[in-house]
Amino acid sequence: MTFDRSIKIAPSILSADFADFGAEIQAIEAQGADWVHVDVMDGHFVPNLTFGPPLCAAIRPHIKTVMDVHLMISPVDPYIDAFVNAGADIVTAHLEAGPHTHRTLQAIRGAGAKAGLAVNPGTPVDAAAPLLDLCDLVCVMTVNPGFGGQSFIETQVDQIRRLRALIGDRPIHIEVDGGVTPQTAPLVTAAGADVLVAGSAVFKGGSVANPTVYGENIRAIRTAAEATAFAAQ
Repeated sequence: MTFDRSIKIAPSILSADFADFGAEIQAIEAQGADWVHVDVMDGHFVPNLTFGPPLCAAIRPHIKTVMDVHLMISPVDPYIDAFVNAGADIVTAHLEAGPHTHRTLQAIRGAGAKAGLAVNPGTPVDAAAPLLDLCDLVCVMTVNPGFGGQSFIETQVDQIRRLRALIGDRPIHIEVDGGVTPQTAPLVTAAGADVLVAGSAVFKGGSVANPTVYGENIRAIRTAAEATAFAAQ
């Protein structure tokens, strides 16, 4: 992966047809998705239960872009190798998931993946400052993690702006996860985000049999985002 701050759309397969992940992934990539976002939830750190390493390994051959694996689990460290071995290009752990986040980020990089750090709405992004030199990506949650389809928390825009200032010229992606639509995308990209995770906003109205709708949805988000992108200012 070569670093750049161009806008990247990362559809979350949490909103895809679970019975047809391979075809869904191929459809969104063909329609312009830059990354594929996999939301891993354990029913403990967040109140939902989704995917594990075997699912990631099963879908990996279908992903031609970037597998972006978001671990909403605690503890994290015992599972890092399994997700990297399953093909994750990026593994993101939550700052709130355990007491030794520095070690977690080291372990992700040591296993051969890019290291991401996610920050919940209740955590100030300044808490990530001591860890930035170990991060390839910081994910600002714009909903409380656990479920798709939630409403965007607009106060998080200030957190994105603050994080962008903390990062400076370091090659670290700012990802936003939660409630991203063509209406909210310009807010987060103006503040400094460059990777936009979108679930229902990408998959709504489309299907494997009618994938052009996915493309229309992706283009609508991208066009809105690029109109205010921080890097273009």
